[in-house]
This record gives sequence, C-alpha cells and structure tokens, in this order.
Amino acid sequence: MKKIVVLTGAGISAESGIKTFRGSDGLWENHKVTDVATPEAWQRDPELVLRFYNERRKQIRQAQPNKAHTALALLEKAFNVQIITQNIDDLHERGGSSQVMHLHGEINQSRSSIDENLVYNIVDIDMKMGELCELKTQLRPNIVWFGEEVPMIEQAIPLMCSADIVMVIGTSLQVYPAAGLLDFSPSHAQIYSIDPKSVINSYDNRFTVIKQNAGEAVPQLVKKLIEMNP
Repeated sequence: MKKIVVLTGAGISAESGIKTFRGSDGLWENHKVTDVATPEAWQRDPELVLRFYNERRKQIRQAQPNKAHTALALLEKAFNVQIITQNIDDLHERGGSSQVMHLHGEINQSRSSIDENLVYNIVDIDMKMGELCELKTQLRPNIVWFGEEVPMIEQAIPLMCSADIVMVIGTSLQVYPAAGLLDFSPSHAQIYSIDPKSVINSYDNRFTVIKQNAGEAVPQLVKKLIEMNP
C-alpha cells in the first residue's frame, strides 16, 4: 500500500473558523505573541497565558472539521496515510483521520512545567492556577512555544522519508523546523501543494501547485488519487 504523508498548517483550520496564529497586524487574538506564546510569557504572567489558551480551547471545541479534513480521512481506504500537522487543534482526529502527529503540541493537553514527558488530557475547558502535575508543579499548556525545541520533528523526519506522495496543505512553509521536512521527501515522491498563497516553486516536475482553498481542492485531489490507485 502506498504511503501518503500530509503536512498541514493553519490554512486548513482557518476554513473551520479557527483564526490563524498571526494576523497581518502581528497579533494573535489581540495579543502579542511574546505575551502569550513564549516561555518568558509563562514565567511573567502564567494566569494570562492560561486564560488565553482557555479561550482558544473553547473556540476550537466549538469548531467543526471541514471538507478538507473529512476528505483526508477518506484517503485511508486506499492508502497508508500519515498526517503531520503544525496545528494544535483536533480537527483532523474529529474529521476521521487515525494517524495524526502534532508537531507543536495539542490544545486539549496539559503538561508538567518541569518534565515535558508528563502529559495529561484536559477534560474541562479551563486550565487553572493551582492545578499540579505529579511532581507538584503547575500544569502548563502542552504547546511548543516560540524559543522552545520541537521534539516531534525527529519522529516526523523518517515518516517523510517513507512517503510515496506528499500533500502540503494550508501552509506557506515559512516556519522552521516544520518547513524543512519537505527536504526529506524521497526523490520519487509526488508532491502536491494546496494553498491560495503557495510560494513553492513548481519548476521541479515532482511538484503540483494548486492555488485554491483546502476545502475546495483537497476533496478533488483525494477523489483523483483514489481513482488512480491500482
């Protein structure tokens, strides 16, 4: 069975109403990124950080998977599909995909402030000050913040190396190290880039650039790939 690796970014979630990480004004939900998404912000004002992510969690739980998410789940009927997402939401899982790797963490999880291996599922909407891990330290969102390492990248590289087909959806490939994953795709792999603002050069015959929204283009491409699959 052929292997498809799908690399997704904020664009696919934006079509479900989830605001992208940074707007054109350099703010995220009216906050400077440095105030809510860095280790320094957590040290300076953890209550603000928790409130910010509680609001994001509420927004995400109210959102629904869109046609792109559900179309990717259909691919599993004909291919071995691995999704690698830069998004912290759970829309891929709720859309039906069974193999999803979150490079930048998950909004529905918390973790220890001192041991990143102590991860817990968040049942309620809100995280609160005073909620402790088993090491008796404050729980923080299980999110990779600016200035932190991306530990899952080491597991993502061999997945990309094994791809027969790569789909890049809703990402401009400007954020590293995620953007560097494409460099590990095999020379024989077909690569599809789906984004209205795609900046991928299509001079390489491995690339097909589709400058459309994910909700429109992904179902069409999925249908085509399934029909072409022997």
